[in-house]
Amino acid sequence: MTNPADAKVQRRLAAILAADVVGFSALMSQDEEGTLARIKSLRRELIEPMVHAHYGRVVKTTGDGFLVEFSSPVEAVSCAVEVQEALVAKTSQETSQAVHLRIGINLGDIIIEPDGDIYGDGVNVAARLEQIAEPGGIWISGKVYEEVRGKLPYHFDDKGEQWVKNIGRPVRVYGIRTSASLTARTATFTPSRSDKPSIAVLPFTNRSGDPEQDYFADGMTEDLITGLSRLRWLNVIACTSSFNHTEVRQFSFPPGARYILEGSVRRSGDRIRINGQLIGAATGKHIWAERYDRELMDIFAVQDEITENVVAAIEPHLYMEEGLRAANQVPESIGVWGLVVQAIGLINRVGRHENEQARTLLERAIMMEPTYAKAHAVLSWAVWWASYNYWLPDEQQGREQAQHHAEEALALDPSEPWAHMVFGLCLSTAGQHDRAQQELEIALGVNPSFALAHSVYGWTLTRAGKFEVAVAETAKALRMSPSDSFTSLYEFVHGVSLMAAQRHYEALPYLRKALVAFPDFPTHHSMLIACCGHLGLLDEAKAALARRNNLGPPLTVDLARSYMRKFAFCSVVTEGLSKAGVPEH
Repeated sequence: MTNPADAKVQRRLAAILAADVVGFSALMSQDEEGTLARIKSLRRELIEPMVHAHYGRVVKTTGDGFLVEFSSPVEAVSCAVEVQEALVAKTSQETSQAVHLRIGINLGDIIIEPDGDIYGDGVNVAARLEQIAEPGGIWISGKVYEEVRGKLPYHFDDKGEQWVKNIGRPVRVYGIRTSASLTARTATFTPSRSDKPSIAVLPFTNRSGDPEQDYFADGMTEDLITGLSRLRWLNVIACTSSFNHTEVRQFSFPPGARYILEGSVRRSGDRIRINGQLIGAATGKHIWAERYDRELMDIFAVQDEITENVVAAIEPHLYMEEGLRAANQVPESIGVWGLVVQAIGLINRVGRHENEQARTLLERAIMMEPTYAKAHAVLSWAVWWASYNYWLPDEQQGREQAQHHAEEALALDPSEPWAHMVFGLCLSTAGQHDRAQQELEIALGVNPSFALAHSVYGWTLTRAGKFEVAVAETAKALRMSPSDSFTSLYEFVHGVSLMAAQRHYEALPYLRKALVAFPDFPTHHSMLIACCGHLGLLDEAKAALARRNNLGPPLTVDLARSYMRKFAFCSVVTEGLSKAGVPEH
C-alpha cells in the first residue's frame, strides 16, 4: 500500500482570486442573521454562477469571503469585474446593509491537496492583495497584469510596488477602475468629496531656456500628481494647460480647488534646480515654499527623491491649514473630517494638553461615525504617544488601547497607513520585530512620503538590531521633512539609532537638540545620559539625570533594562548609563 506521505506533491500554475466582504463585523453587529442570509444568497445566486461561467472553481468559502481558482488570468479578471458590477447593480438601493467586496488576484504556483484545497505563494499574494484593496476594488499582481493587458477593455491604475504581510519582497500592484470601486467607498465612512480638500497641480515650468528640458518639467508634474494621489484624504486635480502667471487669484482653477501646487525647473549643465510652492487658491496665501538643488546623475532618481520630499513636506502644512479652517467653523457644523484634521493639528504640537484635546475630538468623531477608519487610526497614534510619554495613568493599558484602535482601523480600511504604523509600533514594543517591520513596510508602500512612518520604521529597525539600516532610514525622515512639527522626534530617533550603532559622537548633537525641544520627555533624558556616559561627559550626564529624576520615578539601570530587555540595543544603553554613574538599583 502506498504511504500517503510518499505521494508526490501536486502543483500547477493558476490564477487565484481571493475575495472578502467589506465591514463584515459591523454588518454582523447590526443584523447577524440577515447578514449571513444575504451573503449566502448573493454567493448562490450571483457569484457562483459567474465563477462557473468563467471556468473557475470555488475552492472554499468562509463567512465573509471565498477563494477561487482559474486556469486563465483573463477569465479571473473578467469574472471579478462582472461580480463587482453585478453587486453594485443588485445593492444600489441599499445603504448601510449593502454588501461590497474587496478582491485580489494573483498568478502563481500552487499546491493542491487531495481534498481540493490549495496553498502556496500564489494563494498568499492574492489574499494579501485583497486585504489592501479599497472597498469595491480589484487589485491584481504585476504577473496578472502582464497576462491581461491589451486583452481586456479595462483601465488599470499602477499602484506601484507594495509591501504586504508575510511576503518577503515587494509586489507590483495594479488596480482595475470600475464603478464598483467608486460606489462601494460608502460601505465604510469616508468624508464627502465636498469635505475633502482638493489640490490643483499646475504644470511645472521649464526656465532653462532650452525647450528640450520640457520633458523633465513634465515628468516632475506627473510624478507629483502620482505622489499626492497616494494621500487618499486629498482630491488631486491635474491642470494640463500651461501658462505664465504673476498672481494665482487672477486665474480660474477647477471648481473646489482649495490649494495650488506650482513650481519651476532650471537646468545648468549637470545641475538641476527645482522650486516649488504651495498656495491657497482663494487667498493667494503662500503656505509653503522650498528650493531643491541636485546633481543630475540619474534623472529618475532625482525625480523620485524630489517627489517624496515635496509630498512629505507639504502634507503637514495641508493638515494644519485644514485644521485651522475647521476651527473657524461654527462648532455645531464641524463634520467628522473637520474633527480629525483639528486633532492632527493638536497632536502635531506634541504637548500633553494638546494630546488630551486631540483624543477628545477623535473620540467625538468616532461617536459620530464609528466606521471612519482614519479617526480610529489617528486616535491610535495619539494614545500611543500619550502612553509613550507616561501621560496616561496606566502605560500598559494605553498601549493596548492604541493597538485596539489600530486594529479597528485596519478592519475598516486595510490600507490605512497611520494604523499600520501604530500596529507596527505595538508589535515592536512586544518584541515581535519581524512583524513590526512588515507593518511599517506596508504603511510606506501605501504612502512612501510618510516621514513619520519612515522615522518609526527606523526606530523598529534599531530595536531589531539592524543599526546601520536604521540610521539610513531615520536620516531619510529628516531629509524628507526637515521642518515639520515632529522634526525633533526625528532627531531623537536618529540620535538613538546612531548611538545603537556605536557612533556616539555623531549621536550626541541630535540627542541634545531633541532634548531642547522635548525637555519634559523622560526617555529623551535617559538616552542623552547614556550617550554622555559612553563619551565620558559625566558633568552633562549628571545634570541630565537630575532633570530626568524630576519627571518621574528615579532612573536606574535596572529600570532601563526592564523596559528595554526586548530591544537589541538594550546593552548599549545600560552600559552607557552605568558609565554615567546611574545607580544599578
